[in-house]
Amino acid sequence: QVQLVESGGGLVQAGGSLRLSCVVSGRTFRKYAVGWFRQAPGKEREFVAAITWIGGNTYYADSVKGRFTISRENAKDTVYLHMNSLKAEDTAVYYCAATMVVGANVGLRNEYDSWGQGTQVTVSS
Repeated sequence: QVQLVESGGGLVQAGGSLRLSCVVSGRTFRKYAVGWFRQAPGKEREFVAAITWIGGNTYYADSVKGRFTISRENAKDTVYLHMNSLKAEDTAVYYCAATMVVGANVGLRNEYDSWGQGTQVTVSS
């Protein structure tokens, strides 16, 4: 069992920056990748970014490429999402998730088996 706790959300003006954190605990030695997803009101939960724990390979949705950066700090079992040049359309609840499946398609929500409770990001225009 793996537990994830997000933090760092808040209210920011368009063009601003935020850093989200996701602390992973539990059977962390088994995790393959950690991803960030987001869900805006009335919309499906969508993939934002992911990083593999071994190797640090990163993956991004087209909508955030060049603006968001995902990173990890292995010693702290923490994954970060650095968000720059924020837009109103980035407003959503952001969730981190972990998958234990080696070779999982990290862009697919169903590949993840553990989820955090989410943190709200609101970008004012």
